[in-house]
Amino acid sequence: MTEDRGELPPGLALSWGVQPVQRRGPKPALTVEQIVATGIEFGDRDGFEAISLQRIAGRLGVTTNAMYRYVRSKEELIVLVHDKAIGPPPELPEGWRPAAIAWVDAQVKQYAERPWLLDVPIRGAPFTPNVLRWVEVMLAALDQTGLNQHDNLGCLMLLDGWARNYAGLARQLGNRDGTPVQAEQVGRFLVPRLVEGGYPTVASLYLNAEYEDELDDDLEFGLARILDGIEALIAKQ
Repeated sequence: MTEDRGELPPGLALSWGVQPVQRRGPKPALTVEQIVATGIEFGDRDGFEAISLQRIAGRLGVTTNAMYRYVRSKEELIVLVHDKAIGPPPELPEGWRPAAIAWVDAQVKQYAERPWLLDVPIRGAPFTPNVLRWVEVMLAALDQTGLNQHDNLGCLMLLDGWARNYAGLARQLGNRDGTPVQAEQVGRFLVPRLVEGGYPTVASLYLNAEYEDELDDDLEFGLARILDGIEALIAKQ
């Protein structure tokens, strides 16, 4: 399908399979799909900053200028790469609460597999197929709550924000190779300094073993509080 993309936001038409009107000239040597797949390859290997029209052009054996026959700008490229890399959501279980847990868990795992997705700038509302499919399945689950659409969307934004915040924290707390820093190792270093430096309450968390530095526990605790809040909102109806 070909169509004039006009003033649509970058990536909107192409993400939905609407190709630009073909102009006279040589037959295109590449496809948008090839370009996007190469962009994801660079992101997976070298991170978000490695995704560029110039690098993709070099890998595919064309000039950077030739890339503009397929995508209008780097912004359009990033929109397409982001949507493809996210992929479709999982099938969610019955019940809005189990569905929310599965939805957040799937997002966290996706960010762990492709942490560079956290670096993609968020500009405006989502409008690409895979991103909207994630929204669709979670809103459909929340529709069981009896809340209005505005409140359901607000609940979805809370869940999405928690998944992104947790994933970002997990990345920051990891070593350079992506493995988590060991709690015991940190504790041995910090405890004497906390005691001597006037941090008695924080030190007691380590000394009394009441705080286990397990990110999975933090994920579940925070998510449970969000879900409890949604249940309280439902009960007010």
